[in-house]
Amino acid sequence: MIFMTTSPSQAAAAARSYSLFALAGVSLAHLLNDAMQSAVPALFPLLRESHALSFTQIGWIAFMLNVTACVLQPFIGSYTDKRPVPLLLPAGMLFSLLGIIGMAYSTHFAGMLISAMLLGIGSSVLHPESSRVAHLAAGKGSGLAQSVFQVGGNTGQALAPLAVGFLVLPYGTRGLMIFAAAAIIGIALQYAVSRWYKQQLTAPRTARTAKAAIPHSRGFVAMAITLLIVLLFSKFVYIASMTGYYSFYYMDRFQRPFEDAQIPLFVLQFAGMLGTLLGGPLADKIGRKKVIWISIAGTAPFSLLLPYASPNWSIVLCGLIGAILMSGFSVIIVYAQELLPGKIGTVSGLFFGLAFGLAGLGSVTMGWLMDHTSVSLVIRLCAYLPLLGLLAWLLPSDAKLTGNYN
Repeated sequence: MIFMTTSPSQAAAAARSYSLFALAGVSLAHLLNDAMQSAVPALFPLLRESHALSFTQIGWIAFMLNVTACVLQPFIGSYTDKRPVPLLLPAGMLFSLLGIIGMAYSTHFAGMLISAMLLGIGSSVLHPESSRVAHLAAGKGSGLAQSVFQVGGNTGQALAPLAVGFLVLPYGTRGLMIFAAAAIIGIALQYAVSRWYKQQLTAPRTARTAKAAIPHSRGFVAMAITLLIVLLFSKFVYIASMTGYYSFYYMDRFQRPFEDAQIPLFVLQFAGMLGTLLGGPLADKIGRKKVIWISIAGTAPFSLLLPYASPNWSIVLCGLIGAILMSGFSVIIVYAQELLPGKIGTVSGLFFGLAFGLAGLGSVTMGWLMDHTSVSLVIRLCAYLPLLGLLAWLLPSDAKLTGNYN
């Protein structure tokens, strides 16, 4: 009788292939989830016209979408740091499915707010555990894995405006049911990943050879976290001004139809996907602090030019803004994870939550201001936000953060 045995190298290769499947799975689910999230602001011009909404009401829909995720994500991340819950992966997509169906069929403002809240809950449940899966599947390449995971979301954000402009618009808000099909695919995908994740949680733990975490004082951590929050504010409020309101500005200034206004937003998000993919490896070469600084402050020259550019140059500038601005978010996440070692879910929940929350607060404030002034004025004011990226130079150096002075 011949016994078939598996060599250690074969077992390691098999384990690595399953890890790659898990990373690809959560990244694709992130794509589907963020496509649904981004479809809502891309649909704002149609919602405003078909339901006679004010800019303030538009802002409240964005607020509910983003702040729901902001409030819940840190709590979910902190809880799952202690008690991981694999089934939260498909559960997040289920909430997003309910939210997108509600948004498709809501005829009243209150229904739109509830639907936006369900979409926000979906993101708050999905992000912390999916980010932990990416970290777990990464092995030694946590920076690259976080970039791959974030690229999934950026790709969904990039595809959403085009899908809304060319697939949803012909059918009105009911066309959002296209995204409901994507949510069903996401549920099945996340359920498969959750089974792998559960196996990893119950598998025997091997000795870790990683370098011990460097303890930091509370003052050191508080200062760094405060700076990161200011940088997130400048980044995500500016992005909210673009994704939520730039299409109004573009249509009004250049007298272009709704479909044309989705093209610069697609270029912004698609370039952001490429920037995110390059941000992690670039940070490994030149340092995380430098990439964070460049990603926000480096956007300022182009954001300041954008309100005065021609239609064609607007598309070019949107590409440059997206590539530079979005290259830093995954790097910020990894930087914060090194600042607070052992709190992967807490950090992911806090920073994804802040990203959504700041965008939501910015959206409702900008909507109110537009109702009392003009879209043009607000877009021009928001162009100055990336200048806050200059504060990134005050962040502790990578060497001080990790204790590696070589």
